[in-house]
This record gives sequence, structure tokens and C-alpha cells, in this order.
Amino acid sequence: MLKIWGRNTSSNVQKVMWAIDEMKLPVERIDVGGPFGKNKEPEYLAINPNGLVPTLEEEDGFTLWESNSILRYLATKHKSSLEPADLRVRADAQKWMDWQLAVAQPAILPVFMILLRTPPEKRDPKTVDGLKAKLTDAMKILDAQLARTEFVAGHFSYGDIPVGIVGHRFMLFVPERPKMPGIERWYNALKQRPAFVRHVADVPLT
Repeated sequence: MLKIWGRNTSSNVQKVMWAIDEMKLPVERIDVGGPFGKNKEPEYLAINPNGLVPTLEEEDGFTLWESNSILRYLATKHKSSLEPADLRVRADAQKWMDWQLAVAQPAILPVFMILLRTPPEKRDPKTVDGLKAKLTDAMKILDAQLARTEFVAGHFSYGDIPVGIVGHRFMLFVPERPKMPGIERWYNALKQRPAFVRHVADVPLT
């Protein structure tokens, strides 16, 4: 059975667990990181020298870290529809996975830190507004894509999973956002997927 090392509140663990659930693979998730610790212990660093989560461990001892790499590996190995068969569609899906890492995640992380990890009395309203504006500008790129396609690469794929995690948090963190019909329609479609609900929407932000 697959093992996933990482706490369920980690956005990167959520990516992997959502994908595994979509593929209906048996899995054991082990709490590591955050309040559970263990991620800096020698035993864990031996399988993930970054000390981050998640880490995939297979029955034969093969391990893999970096959440988007885990998504691609599992989808390819299990011949899942999460990986588009068409080369160009697959490249589009992977492009959005990279966009999540390069653009969306750097935009949302400061918003997450100031709204969830900073006491209200220590927040500067102008700073909060500025960070939300930068995040909203990034998400306008996604909204423009979703005005043209049902999902980021046409049909639902692993491209939607990393971006979907950011999209969920954006919807919660920026309720005063401008109208974004593409994202709103897509987000409502994600909420119809039981795996998204189980591993993302129903997990409290901490």
C-alpha cells in the first residue's frame, strides 16, 4: 500500500491525497510536519532531505518528494485519466502545475501568513490590501483561461489539482474579489468532486 507522509492541512499533501482519491488507490497517510513534528528527524530526512511534506513511499521502498512530481508519477504509473493522453494537452496541464509553483503560490503564501498566522492587532490593513491585490492579479490569469476552457487543460486533469488548492484558498481569503466568472464556474465544478471535498474543502485552514 502507498504511504503518504504529511499532515492533512498541508496544501501540498492535499494535492497528493486528492489525486490519489480520484484514482481510487489504497493509501495510508501518516501525520508529519506542523504540530506533529518528525519532519526534522534523521529517519524522515533520509527519505526527504528537505524536511518538507509530502513524501511518497511505495511498498518496495521507492520514495519521491515534491508534490507535483508525485502527481505526475502516480498518474503515469496507474495510466490515470488525470494525465491527458494528447501530448499538447498534457503539456498544457503541466504548464498550469508549474504556474501554480511559480506565480500563484508566491502570491497566496503572504496572504495566508498574514490572515491565518498573524494576530489581527498586528496586521497592517494597507499591507493586507496590497497582498490581496497582487493575489487577485495573479488569479485573473487563471480566470481568463477558464473563460475559454472548462478546466485548465480542457477536461479535468492533474493540472487542476495544484491550481484548485490555490483557487479554494483565494475564494476564502478574498471574498471582496472582482467578479471572476471563469474561476467561479470552475470552483463550483470542483466542489462537485467528492475527492476535492474530502481532502480540501472540508479540511480547516490552519
